[in-house]
Amino acid sequence: MAAFVEIQDVTHVYARAEDGAPAVAHLNLKVMEGEFAAIVGPSGCGKSTLMKLATGLQFPREGTVIVGGREVGAPVKLAGMAFQNPTMLPWRTTLDNILLPLEIVEPHRSRLRRHKAEYVDKAERLLASVGLKGQGDKFPWQLSGGMQQRASLCRALIHEPKLLMLDEPFGALDTFTREELWCVMRDLHAAQKVTIILVTHDLREAAFLADRIFCMSSRPGRIVAEREVDFPRPRELDITYTPPFSALVQDLRAHIAQARAGG
Repeated sequence: MAAFVEIQDVTHVYARAEDGAPAVAHLNLKVMEGEFAAIVGPSGCGKSTLMKLATGLQFPREGTVIVGGREVGAPVKLAGMAFQNPTMLPWRTTLDNILLPLEIVEPHRSRLRRHKAEYVDKAERLLASVGLKGQGDKFPWQLSGGMQQRASLCRALIHEPKLLMLDEPFGALDTFTREELWCVMRDLHAAQKVTIILVTHDLREAAFLADRIFCMSSRPGRIVAEREVDFPRPRELDITYTPPFSALVQDLRAHIAQARAGG
């Protein structure tokens, strides 16, 4: 299995950083094609910076970022993104919010008007897959937070990205809704085989969803631990109460505590 995302000895400094300190330094990471990877670490460690570098929203001061076999020098068109805030446009229906990336990303932009019915059908099928069948005509303010986040996942997948970047997508939700969406994400990954990188503070979330977990140090961020998650798939929520699962979470927590202490 080939590396789909490769970050090679990357150091990045934001132009607005008053002290000139790097957000990440000598960062190395490989995510295989079709893999579900999770990035965890203390606040401010550079998790979101890593996400921006992998999608071409930022370019490294030093080092190389390769996605899909090509060095990143512009925003990565084959990526879809979902964030903690679903950021749905309130004046558009849920269905029209989901179709929004198709108005921007080629070749869909050129095809959208002539093949609108085909894309609408695709969006409706995505909505059904996340438990929102028949909700496409609702406006975002008519949906709960969890429903909006489900729609946000559909929007991130509508243009069939080869890479899906998730930045704390379930962090603002209650525990029950969050665990429901873990299962939705588990099933979407199994069905679509897309490469996924999840940035999260929730160690249980990382352990439940990921094939591999990377733990980052405090700023400047670098990878200080990597753990393969060998729990068989498909995983059910019951696994989160087992001793091996708890042991993995505690191991990750220990690395983060050490990173926060400057170790």
